[in-house]
Amino acid sequence: MTRNTTLSLIIIFVILILSIYLVLPTTNSFLGRTIVTKLGLDLVGGQQIVLQVDLPENTIPDRALLEKARQIVESRVNGLGVAEALVQIAGNRYINVELPAVKDATESINAIKQTGVLEFVDMSQLSDEQAFALIDQTIRTDLEESLAGAVTTPITATSTLTDTVFHTIMTGAMLESVETTTNQVGQPVVSFRLTPEGTKIFADYTRQNQGKILAIVLDKKVISAPRIREPIESGEGIIEGNFTVESANALTVQLRYGSLPIPLKVAETRTIGPTLGEDSLRKSLIAGAIGFAIVILFMVLYYRLPGAVAISAILTYAVITFAIFRTIPVTLTLPGIAGFLLSTGSALDANILIFERLKEELRSGRKLGLAIDLGWKRAWPSIRDSNIATILTSLILFWFGSTFGATIVKGFSLTLLLGVAVSLFSAIVVTRTFLNVLFTYFQPSNYSKWFGL
Repeated sequence: MTRNTTLSLIIIFVILILSIYLVLPTTNSFLGRTIVTKLGLDLVGGQQIVLQVDLPENTIPDRALLEKARQIVESRVNGLGVAEALVQIAGNRYINVELPAVKDATESINAIKQTGVLEFVDMSQLSDEQAFALIDQTIRTDLEESLAGAVTTPITATSTLTDTVFHTIMTGAMLESVETTTNQVGQPVVSFRLTPEGTKIFADYTRQNQGKILAIVLDKKVISAPRIREPIESGEGIIEGNFTVESANALTVQLRYGSLPIPLKVAETRTIGPTLGEDSLRKSLIAGAIGFAIVILFMVLYYRLPGAVAISAILTYAVITFAIFRTIPVTLTLPGIAGFLLSTGSALDANILIFERLKEELRSGRKLGLAIDLGWKRAWPSIRDSNIATILTSLILFWFGSTFGATIVKGFSLTLLLGVAVSLFSAIVVTRTFLNVLFTYFQPSNYSKWFGL
């Protein structure tokens, strides 16, 4: 046995032992990383919530703002302890929230609804009495137009204030940090620090509007409407609103995790039961087991001893792949399991190509060791090209699923991609090493009997 074969065997053995440890049901952590078999909504049931951008139909929000909103919603929902929540953008106006194993979506919906839109609103034309009358009142702002990219200017309030549309200077997207503290007289307030961009906008506005009113609005409801005493150029400020300690803390958490840059509304909620998924999974596993048994029978009868080696390589591949799924972790759905089974077929195809080439070399009168090397080298271009094509297809499907929120496509492509990558390792290293080790100690003389020539 050559030095390279020995080294390859040691590497395979170490990876296999580690993988077996990671797939054990009792293993829940490794090197500070949580190890878990993550099942999707279609297998364990749960809740699905569809959020829609609450803007006019002809208004397309900026993609970066939509992604920021998605991240905030994900942080907010996971704050409820739903560690396996899946939050994805769907198209240009929707965010899908999947909550596996959650039976009641009420708490999650309430948390999402609380992720408010904070606005700093220009009320420079109002008197103190007019501004005070708007406290705790719902107003209209031109945020929709600004999100659409339109250039807006402050709108002078009418005496009745009935249909006034106020100008939004900036939104909570410019917040860098938020904390609960107290003011000089010991009353609870919410202090904030702005991003560099927000600091510049705030400084310019307060410098130009000193002595005028700037309202702080959450979900179109006026929290406070103070006068600007002096230019605020540090990027730091406070929100006062007759808070109690509890309400100030609630607002702090809400702004910290839920300062949505765009407004969202709950468009749809669905309860998904696990019964159908469990039945489909059970039938899929039965079908997979039957298919694998047929494959084992075929490989052993047709390829004889190399076929048995291939089965060992496929089992090694399956253990390593599942260990990767648990470590990342990959959310396993029915389409994802289908992708994994399909990648298993790719791993088997690679072995078949190698064995067919091996049989051709043996028929040509090559010695066994040389036949194995030539068989692998001549099969490698076909293995490489077919797997690269599958990998590229998987990447395209993954991009499509991520862009349009097609979780079914994304789950399928991810498991297929990882499986094919491991199948390349199986074909390049595992099968070849196993063959070399086997035939180092066993030199059959009857090739027809042992190789099915």
